[in-house]
Formats: sequence, structure tokens, C-alpha cells
Amino acid sequence: MSYELSAMSYLYIVATPIGNLEDITLRALRILKEVDIIAAEDTRHTKKLLLHYGISKQLTSYFEHNELKKAEWLISQLKLGKDIALVSDAGTPGISDPGYRLIKMAIENSIPVISIPGPSAIISALSIAGLPTDSFCFEGFIPSKAGERQRFLSSFKAIKKTIVLYESPKRLLTTLTDIHNILGDVDIVVAREMTKLHEEIIRGKASKVLKDLKGREIKGEIALLLNPKSVETAQEENSLIDEIRNLHKELGLPITEIAKMIAEQRGIPKREVYREALKLKRP
Repeated sequence: MSYELSAMSYLYIVATPIGNLEDITLRALRILKEVDIIAAEDTRHTKKLLLHYGISKQLTSYFEHNELKKAEWLISQLKLGKDIALVSDAGTPGISDPGYRLIKMAIENSIPVISIPGPSAIISALSIAGLPTDSFCFEGFIPSKAGERQRFLSSFKAIKKTIVLYESPKRLLTTLTDIHNILGDVDIVVAREMTKLHEEIIRGKASKVLKDLKGREIKGEIALLLNPKSVETAQEENSLIDEIRNLHKELGLPITEIAKMIAEQRGIPKREVYREALKLKRP
């Protein structure tokens, strides 16, 4: 069946709160009030948000198991001139939840797709993690089966940037154990229940985080961040300290002279070597 556009219509990709209902933009609220249809991952969940802000709109479900059939219907409504807002349960639609198929179909049908930016669990967790953010990658949900999970984590050995993942609270300790066994004592950040009443951020080496969580009942949404390069960096620092110690013992030169020598040999800034050298003087 074919349709002709009766008027210019828009598909809005609307970011909604990941926890705290106040984390929604004025523009997002306006769009939700103005569109003809809101396509929601879970209509019951979205009703709570709409009720909170006094918004009454036609709601339709759009989730993983009805994605293809419902996308076709939504495109037909857009072609009839109706504006549609796509929302997920939390955060930005299309990020590890349904959305891609509808967005792709809209583009293929020359229907404008408009981003209404806002909350994102990925960016929120990164912003407070304390891990390098100049370069990072998002790998989505961690496989639940042991063999697949371990192969998945093994693929991170070659990655030298911060990695962001989603994990179930029920499998968190098992996953952290696998990370420690496969990647070593890497820097870890567990961001639990972001923006919600019981928000908790746990930072440290994999071994420390495992110890902190041992014996606890873990609940809520989990964003897991790790930096594989942190183990390599620690090894490099230990190697540097050993070299400084050995040269100081063999040559008896001042630390400043040794720092200059090593910096020239390794092609690294002298201040970096000197900073490591100062650790030898600490009690």
C-alpha cells in the first residue's frame, strides 16, 4: 500500500529522564505536547512521565518484539501528516533499545528525523567516572552466557580507551570477576541507579570494587566503565620506578640527573620521570 504525504510531518527522537523526572528539557516537553502520537517502549512507564507533566496524548507501544510491524504502521501515520515522538523507557531512543529500524525507514521515505537531545546514561556515567574521556567506546549489554561473555571481554585487550557497558545487577559480580581474570586489575567504575534516589558510584581497581561489593545485594540499573590501558600504565610506571632505582644505586647520581637521562633515552618529558622518582622518596 502506498501513501502520499498530505503535509510535512516529523519524527522526533525525544530523550527522556533516566531516573529523576526533572531531567527533561523544556523543548522535549513542548514536543510531547504538540505531536499527534507518542511511540513508547513501554506505554505504562511513559504514562507516568506524561501524567507528571499533565500531558495527554495518543500512546502506542514500540518495542523489540513488535518493531518491524509497528514501524511500518508509524511510517504510514507519518505519511498521512501526523507528527510522532519516539521515546524509550529512559534516556535517548535508539541506544541499546528499539529505534534504529523506524529511524532508517523514515529516512528512506524522506521524512525529517529531528533529535530532541537530553539525558543519556552513557554520557552521565562518563562525566563523573574520573576515567579518560578524550576517547571512549560504548559496547552495549554484556553477553549473559559465560563463554560468550569471556570472549567478549577478551576482545578488549587490544583497546586502549575507556569502555562503557551495561550490565544486569544479578550478573555484576560474575562479570567483575571475569574482567579481573581476563584483563587484570583494571580501573573500574560502577554507576548504579544514575540520577535516582539511591544513586551510587563505586570507583577503584577491579580487585577493590569486587571486595567492596562482595556479600551485597545489588539492585538497579548498572552502567559499567573500565579502562584496559590502566593496567598497562601501571606496569609502565613500575618499570620506570625500577629503572630509576637501579640507576640511582649503580651511579649514585642525583634524582634530577637520572630523570634527565631516562627522559632523553625514552623520549618522554623529564617532569614525568621526576614525578615517578619522587615516589621513591616517600616513606
